[in-house]
Amino acid sequence: MISVIVIWLYMIVTTFLLGYGILTGVTYLCPYRIKKWSSYLICGLAGATVYAQFFSIFASVGPAANLLLSGICLVIAFFCRDKLCEELRELVHGLAKGKIFLILFLFLLYAYGTSRGIIHYDTGLYHAQSIRWIEEYGVVKGLGNLHCRLAYNSASFALSALYSMAFVTGQSYHCAAGFFALVLASVCLELIDIFKRKYIKPSDFARVMGIYYLVNIFDEMISPASDYFMVLTAFYIIIRFMDLLEAEETEVCPYAMLCVLGVFLMTIKLSAALIILLVIKPAVMLIKDKKWKETAFFISMGVLVAAPFLIRNVLLSGWFVYPFTSIDLFALDWKIPKGIAAYDAKEIQVWGRGYSDVTAYDMPIWKWLPAWFAGIGGMDKLFIPAAFFSVIVFIVRIVKHGRTVTRDKLLVEGVVSLSFIFWLVTSPLIRYGCVYVYLTPAVVFGHVFVELFDKVDGENIRKFMRGVCISVIGIFILYKLVALGKEITGAYVNDYWICQKDYDNYETLSYEIDGVTFYYPAEGDRTGYDSFPSSPTKAQIRLRGDDIKDGFCYAD
Repeated sequence: MISVIVIWLYMIVTTFLLGYGILTGVTYLCPYRIKKWSSYLICGLAGATVYAQFFSIFASVGPAANLLLSGICLVIAFFCRDKLCEELRELVHGLAKGKIFLILFLFLLYAYGTSRGIIHYDTGLYHAQSIRWIEEYGVVKGLGNLHCRLAYNSASFALSALYSMAFVTGQSYHCAAGFFALVLASVCLELIDIFKRKYIKPSDFARVMGIYYLVNIFDEMISPASDYFMVLTAFYIIIRFMDLLEAEETEVCPYAMLCVLGVFLMTIKLSAALIILLVIKPAVMLIKDKKWKETAFFISMGVLVAAPFLIRNVLLSGWFVYPFTSIDLFALDWKIPKGIAAYDAKEIQVWGRGYSDVTAYDMPIWKWLPAWFAGIGGMDKLFIPAAFFSVIVFIVRIVKHGRTVTRDKLLVEGVVSLSFIFWLVTSPLIRYGCVYVYLTPAVVFGHVFVELFDKVDGENIRKFMRGVCISVIGIFILYKLVALGKEITGAYVNDYWICQKDYDNYETLSYEIDGVTFYYPAEGDRTGYDSFPSSPTKAQIRLRGDDIKDGFCYAD
């Protein structure tokens, strides 16, 4: 746990300073006053991820990457010291003492949760190996030929490698997903303001679902799975976008920056692509006011965020966006064969539908959907029908109330609804689609409830409705917190107080290719972190040069 706390303190300093530097530059061109300290952290996390990806193209992401990052942060701190100190004082003074105490409590609670727990199955399969490759070599051409999943180029792996500190003690720490969870938890903590303001906002419902998700992953966020990064960031974007609409924000800057964060989200997991439709709001504002310089600036920021992700795609797999073969731009000797890439894409989709046989790829939705739904467990069996019904309500609202409901509300509802449908018809694996399953009813019914509340005549009725809603929210949160407490005490082990729980590792066998030793599991398909380099089976590859850093080609 202490190791997690130390790394998080380093992450807070570096990401806050990096985020401060980025947002200071942005607001210089597009004036806006940052009101939330979490804005600096999330911007810094995105900036650090983009930085780590760029660095990995040229070198391993280890001590040199951290030294340069620290130098950049020191430069920002030095040149912005006066304004930075003033900003920090205002941010701290803006927090009530009770909130400061709760944030410190959340910090320790989530550090505890991140120090122990369940390591995701796919972490032993390829997450840990992907991160180690970045730690040891950066990006390696044709790495996907060793194991196709090593070409699943999630930007989150580069961030995990940057803050793994493997070069310090030899143990590779995996604290970044827990840190994202901490940031979202601090945003959801703002829900307690409901008792002070005594009225309901639609974003309150989104925060409730954020808390629900945070409790669900408390014993899993130790794992650097890209799903957690994606879901946590998607929650953040939607909640903050709704906050801006509810505050009737008229400046384009915060909306545009959330859309740039949406591009960052796509580099974590492409299944989140439709969230970029939120760009409609700032695009209309910019075009309406003819702010062409600002438009070019924000587009350039989006391109900058996406660039290292796309470059890494090509280097790892030879494809522009692996495993999709519809965009075939490059003839490279390390390119993963088209047949293997196409098979992998189909396998991803059928696996999400609950099948392991790729021949089920062409099965119509009305055949696989009942079996898929039967395999859904827990509360998700209730949330999925709720999400379906929410989509119907959204369509009705467009058709019957399109003129009376504000377009901004319909935009957010449309984004989460379309994202839910897109996830369902492509690869409906609940662990990353849950963000749409939870947010779709929260956003749609949150708007409907507040609209109905505003139309009610009679203060006593309104007070009753408000009281019932606040009580239900309070009981629900209390129930989840009690469940979390039982989970923590039930799984308590007096260990991992100093060092975080290490990756799971497995027995492996070795073989050689061109004089280089590789590993594969003695049983099953997972190898973990220590057996490096490895893959689930003996790879059909050849080295492109004299060393593995030169990359791999597929051996016909």
